[in-house]
Amino acid sequence: MKFFLVDSEATETLGRALATTRPVTAVVHLHGDLGAGKSTLARAMLRALGVSGAIRSPTYTLVERYPLADDGEALHLDLYRIADAGELEFLGLDGAEAALWLVEWPERGGSGLPAADLRIELAIAGPGRGVELIAMSETGRGWLEALQSSPELQAIVAAS
Repeated sequence: MKFFLVDSEATETLGRALATTRPVTAVVHLHGDLGAGKSTLARAMLRALGVSGAIRSPTYTLVERYPLADDGEALHLDLYRIADAGELEFLGLDGAEAALWLVEWPERGGSGLPAADLRIELAIAGPGRGVELIAMSETGRGWLEALQSSPELQAIVAAS
């Protein structure tokens, strides 16, 4: 599924649409260059899932944990600063059973990360962002099917 996000508000709308249609548990790998909107999208999803207060970027901490309104936990990882996938063992993620994993720069985590259900590719395109959502599992395929009927997604597609 490919479309264009005209501005940061459209990115936030996509985040809300993903949050409202997400499966009970999911792993999302966020790909894109610096400034492509990965953190903006992750923050919008977390906010829509009931996270209140500051939503910090995990750029320096590498991982931030957030309690979700439905009693689950979300992990937001930014692996840009790790040099080797082996460094993941120091983050205390072994056996972590989060309801949602949002992983920026997942290619740096290699096999130390759970497999993605949904791969999101963001790219700077003029004043906006190109986005491609790719289902990587049966869970991801179900998520994209639910997302297609989302009114928020329809608004984004209509505006692009």
